[in-house]
Amino acid sequence: MSHSGSATEMTLDRRAWGTLIVLCGALFLDGLDVSMVGMTLPSLETHLHLSISSLQWIVSGYTLGYGGLLLLGGRAADLLGRRRVFLVALAVFAVASLLGGLSNSAGLLIAMRFVKGAAAAFTAPAGLSIITTSFAEGPARTKAMTVYTATGASGFSLGLVLGGLLTSVGWRWTFLMPAPVALVVLAGAIILVPRHEGIRRMSRSHYDLPGAATVTTAMLSLVYTVVEAPQRGWASSVTIAGFALSAALFAIFVRLELRSAHPLVRLGIFRTPGLAGSNLAAFATFGCYVGFQFVATIYLQEVLGWSPLRLALGLLPAGIIVSLAAQRTGRLIDRIGTRPTIVLSFVAFLVGYALFLRIGPHASYVSVVLPTVLLLGVGFGLGFPAINIAATTGVADEEQGLASGMVQTSFQVGGALVLALVTAVVSSSGHAAGSSAPRVGAVVHGITVVTGVAALALAGSLVALRAHRRPIAVDVPAEDHDVEDELARPPVLVSATEASGPQ
Repeated sequence: MSHSGSATEMTLDRRAWGTLIVLCGALFLDGLDVSMVGMTLPSLETHLHLSISSLQWIVSGYTLGYGGLLLLGGRAADLLGRRRVFLVALAVFAVASLLGGLSNSAGLLIAMRFVKGAAAAFTAPAGLSIITTSFAEGPARTKAMTVYTATGASGFSLGLVLGGLLTSVGWRWTFLMPAPVALVVLAGAIILVPRHEGIRRMSRSHYDLPGAATVTTAMLSLVYTVVEAPQRGWASSVTIAGFALSAALFAIFVRLELRSAHPLVRLGIFRTPGLAGSNLAAFATFGCYVGFQFVATIYLQEVLGWSPLRLALGLLPAGIIVSLAAQRTGRLIDRIGTRPTIVLSFVAFLVGYALFLRIGPHASYVSVVLPTVLLLGVGFGLGFPAINIAATTGVADEEQGLASGMVQTSFQVGGALVLALVTAVVSSSGHAAGSSAPRVGAVVHGITVVTGVAALALAGSLVALRAHRRPIAVDVPAEDHDVEDELARPPVLVSATEASGPQ
């Protein structure tokens, strides 16, 4: 892979660290917003008189905007300029936070949650691609990426605690708090994020508007269908129609990209070593993590009778481990490579889930719950940085935004789909029954689903790790290529070590 001169010469100097801190601040906000809002739902139900379906959309509205627009956000960063997209989207995020916090209407609050998710769908891939095009592949990029991704994971984990604390003061503070923080990050970004991004931005004639509209509609349809499926039923006509519509739109999108002179998604990018496997791992990692948080919340609150704040503090050790793991994860990746690190993360997940199956109506937090929380922190701390690095390694600078958007989309869609599956299983098992025994059984059924997803992902990672040791075909993108020859272009063979660093 080629790099610009400025990228290859850049080290972690003072200005580079300043840029990295700003980008970490934006990702930390994204993670906070995903997790801390859940703590406000009981208060919102009381003060705004919201129905259960409205409460669901307070959370799902953000997921819909985020997961549905990430792919478009990543490509927009490549086409319009990463710095510009990052600044504009961050400003929109701040305004939407302010309006949402001041809202007295469920409709406006849900709309602002969607807008914030959409804004995050542009800031996340833009920020990640700024890093991957600013730091050369190797120790410098690994160090920057592990700090960046660990910050996002920490924001998600610590958001539970912060959400509990802010809700105890007043639910509005949970929605208002991100606004001033986003403005501070925006001011820092204006000063510190470099204007020169090291690549030539594409002209407006390169925009693939039909492809953008089709894939965005397909992603929105898929995420919406997944979010609504537990309420409507997985076998309902609406759910089946939603999945059919998504599949048809994706098929149309692929056909459009094969015919487009300047496709939104160059399909040859999937021949990049590790890209498909990294997206599969991202799907499973975030899905398993949020799926566990859901069943743990039910268990600790409904079975053991914990308060929301105590629940948040009980899950806090996972966030602390993720925060502390940043530097060590980077050194581990430099030493053994991304693939073995991803496998280790799934092993930690599986062992943690197995230990959690020991739960009962009067289980001890220290001996039963805490070991799982700690192992999940280890698994997420190892997997999240490694997956992001693997997904963007070997990708040309002009497609870093696309690759970043793809892996972030996999994280979000995985979280939505696995959470929907777990919700459906737990609900059908009668977790709201009067006695604690049915609720414990429902949690066990839910954690079984999560364990199955993690086991499948581990098996896939092992297969990918074995294949990764052989020569890999790498597609070398051309600035102007013939669409008919896109998938038929002879590959360039490189070794696995050259493709993704030491293993």
